[in-house]
Amino acid sequence: MAENGNDRGGFLGGLLIGSFLGALVGLLFAPKPGKELRSELKRKGSEVFDEASEFYSEAQARAKIILEDAHRRAEELKKEANLQLAEARLKAKEAIEEAKAGAKKVKGAVEVGLEAAKQELSRGSKKDETKA
Repeated sequence: MAENGNDRGGFLGGLLIGSFLGALVGLLFAPKPGKELRSELKRKGSEVFDEASEFYSEAQARAKIILEDAHRRAEELKKEANLQLAEARLKAKEAIEEAKAGAKKVKGAVEVGLEAAKQELSRGSKKDETKA
């Protein structure tokens, strides 16, 4: 799409230059007195300048709109990225907390299991002493 805009700009620029040159050649070869020719050249030059100024103003206005739109979209993307980052951080924090809680449960279960194993061993030792 941007390529089409460049083609149109080049085409319009060429059209303006071609119009100016065509008018200039036509005036130079037309059988008119010098004063009338200068007046006609001045008028045509003014017309071409006005067309070029209008073209420039329109191009500048379009560029401003495109730039503002790009800036707005960039801001929207930035906000969305920040929201997603905050969400990801929150989920990561929750996952870490869940992992810590799970680790505490496992540690507690291991401690209970070790304590039970110690008691079982100590009961087994007492039974062995009693049998001996």
